[in-house]
Amino acid sequence: MATEQLNGTMQNGKAGTDGYLRIVDVRKEFDGFVAVEDTDLSIRKGEIFALLGGSGCGKSTLLRCLGGFEKPTSGKIYLDGQVMNDLPPYERPINMMFQSYALFPHMTVEQNIAFGLKQDGLSKEAIRKRVEEMLALVQLGKLAKRKPHQLSGGQQQRVALARSLAKGPKLLLLDEPMGALDKKLRSQMQLELVNIIETSGVTCVMVTHDQEEAMTMATRIALMDSGRIRQVGTPDEIYESPTSRFAAGFIGSVNMFEGKVEEDMADYVTIVTPALDAAIYVGHGISGFEGQEVSFGVRPEKVNISKEEPTQQYNKARGKIEDIAYFGSHSVFHVRLPSGYKFMANFANQQRWASEGMTWGDEVWVSWGDNEGVVLTS
Repeated sequence: MATEQLNGTMQNGKAGTDGYLRIVDVRKEFDGFVAVEDTDLSIRKGEIFALLGGSGCGKSTLLRCLGGFEKPTSGKIYLDGQVMNDLPPYERPINMMFQSYALFPHMTVEQNIAFGLKQDGLSKEAIRKRVEEMLALVQLGKLAKRKPHQLSGGQQQRVALARSLAKGPKLLLLDEPMGALDKKLRSQMQLELVNIIETSGVTCVMVTHDQEEAMTMATRIALMDSGRIRQVGTPDEIYESPTSRFAAGFIGSVNMFEGKVEEDMADYVTIVTPALDAAIYVGHGISGFEGQEVSFGVRPEKVNISKEEPTQQYNKARGKIEDIAYFGSHSVFHVRLPSGYKFMANFANQQRWASEGMTWGDEVWVSWGDNEGVVLTS
């Protein structure tokens, strides 16, 4: 089938060769409902890219558009300079690994991996060599003759991945890749999957609602909400420098205060909020204006908690411990402030009974540094 090429130049002022996978103004509607809003993304070759968001945010619809299972209402999808829009799934250099793995139960491991190669009409010798390569890649050579029901969940996942990689796709799509695994196995398989994908060199786009999964596996993340991309960045950028209230609240835990700018100078800004008696002091300006409504977020692990009042003038509050959640390596203290605001502070359990010094009902102080939080205006 003839396909449109970019030929290394700009086309309609939109797409070029700067991204191996380019999603340009892609929009998808279902009977008047907009599932994906005019989305632009550029994904580099060899990258593991995550579409992260809650149910109904549009991430799976966008993934299905990439795979050819849905056709965008408008916009273009380019892969390695080639327009994908009008190509059916079986003609795209793309493979998709589904959450259920979709292994053939009557076939052995090696037969499952060889299936797509046989469909392409490769010789028996070429198929044998490729299957051996894939078995070595996923370290399942000794289990080649087993059938799916004789494998663990993690082993089934590796078979499904090997089958997806066997044809050498330009793009690998993963739909909730860890959804069928229990928590302990999920944590183990995240790193295994990353190692296999990086070794193969394939470009990968994964969909997940699991923050930890995206943060562990992806080189970059697109955070989606209501069909829109809200922020794109590396895991540390998304976590440490959220650009909106939504991003700050979706990734990890955060203490979020609503307030107004009191002073905005070149090297600091102060924010007043009804949740705290003292002003919030931030060690940089925001180019805002006095009276501007903003939010301020600070992560629980950036917060100190003690029975003694900190010497600092700003960024502190006194309250009473209302709840304690123990997580082994750390505990999360929920401190009720006089305003009624419930503040979270992490306490590292460096000793076996480190948290015995503070308990339910104790009066404590929470505090944080001048540059430990983020000011958000949207």
